[in-house]
Amino acid sequence: MKYLKRSWAVVDLDCLEHNVNNLRRLTKPRTKIMAAVKADAYGHGDKYIADRLARLGVDWFGVSCLDEAISLRTHGIFQPVLIFGVTPVEYVSELAKYNLTQTIVSHEYARSLSEAAKESKVCVQGHIKLDTGMSRLGFVLTGGDMEPALDEVEQACSYENIRIHGIYTHFSCADEPGGDSEEFTRGQFDLFMRALEGLKFRGREFGLRHCSNSAATISYPEMHLDMIRPGIALYGLNPSRELAGKIDLQPIMGLYSSISLVKEIDEGVPVSYGRKYTAHRRMKVATVPIGYADGYVRELTNKARMLVRGRIANVIGRVCMDQLMLDVTHIEGVCEGDTVTIVGTDGRHTLTFDEMADLSASFNYEKVCLLGKRVPRIYRYHGEEIGMVGLLDN
Repeated sequence: MKYLKRSWAVVDLDCLEHNVNNLRRLTKPRTKIMAAVKADAYGHGDKYIADRLARLGVDWFGVSCLDEAISLRTHGIFQPVLIFGVTPVEYVSELAKYNLTQTIVSHEYARSLSEAAKESKVCVQGHIKLDTGMSRLGFVLTGGDMEPALDEVEQACSYENIRIHGIYTHFSCADEPGGDSEEFTRGQFDLFMRALEGLKFRGREFGLRHCSNSAATISYPEMHLDMIRPGIALYGLNPSRELAGKIDLQPIMGLYSSISLVKEIDEGVPVSYGRKYTAHRRMKVATVPIGYADGYVRELTNKARMLVRGRIANVIGRVCMDQLMLDVTHIEGVCEGDTVTIVGTDGRHTLTFDEMADLSASFNYEKVCLLGKRVPRIYRYHGEEIGMVGLLDN
C-alpha cells in the first residue's frame, strides 16, 4: 500500500478483536457492549475501527457529539448510537434522520427537545443521564434528597416526541482501585441503583441500564448491569497503571517515522530552538519528521526515546512543530530512510504510549487522541494491509 512514509501509525485489527473477546469473557452472555468510539475512536480512526467492531457483534456505539454520530452512519454503521454530549435542539431533525439516541441531561433539556421534535414532526430516542458524583452532565442525585431529581426524570420521560429506553451514569474514579476511590465508586453505584428503585416505584423502568466504563468493566463485574461501555480498553491500553495486568489487552496502535537526514556536529554545537541541548562531544544526529503538530508534544524535549535499528536513541533538543532530532552516535550504519519506532517493538526493546505519557505528565488516553491528522493510519488485519486513512481523506 502506497503512503507517504513521513510519520505513520499502524492499527492492528486482530489486536482489537483480541481485546473485544477478552472484555466479553468478563461479562454475562446477555450483557450488551457499547463501544466508545468518540474522538475518532480515541485517535485510531472511527471508520475501520467501527466497521471491525460491528463485524465482531458490538451492540451499540457511543460518541461525544452529533458530527461523530453522523460520521459513523456515513461509514455504514447501522447499530444504535448514543450521543454522550448535548446536541442543540435545533438539530433535532438530524437526530431523527440518522436514528440516533440522545442523552437527556436535564428536565429543561428534555422539554426543549420535545418541543423542537414536535415542531419538526419527528420523534427522538433518548437515554437518561444521572449525575451520581461526576458533576458533569445529568440529573443531579448528590446532596441528600434525590426525590426532586426523580420528579424531574419522571417528567422528562413523559414528554411527547421523546422515547426513553435507557438510563446511565458515569464513574469518576473507577480506575483507582482501593481506598477512598473504591468507596466513592461503590457509593456512585449505590446511588444509581437506589434511583432506579425509586423510579421503578413510580412506574418507570428502563430496558438498558449501564454505568461501566473500561475500568469498572474490569474491576466491578457486579456493576455490568445490562450493558458495559468500554473505551480505552478496546484499544489495548490500561485505564490506569493500577489496573495493568488485570485483563490481557494488546495495544492496537504502533507509531513510526523515518530518518530524513543524518549529520555530524562538533562538541559545543547547540541543537534545536532555544539551545536546550548542546553537544557534549562530537555527535551523529538524525532528524525525524514528527513534531508537536503531529501530537508529539514539546514536553518530550530531552526526555523521550525512540528505536532505530533495534537500539534506543534519545530525543535531543526541543521538539519542533514538524521535526525533532535524535542522538544516534552509538548506532552503526544509520542512514536516511531508516524506520524509527516511536511506539512499538524493535528488537528487544518496546516503547509505549504509557511511557510517552509519563514523560510529559499526561496519560495514555491523551497521547492517542492527540495524534494528528497528517499521520496516516494504516490498518492491518490477518497480517495484511487492508486500508488507510490519511490527511486527504479527512
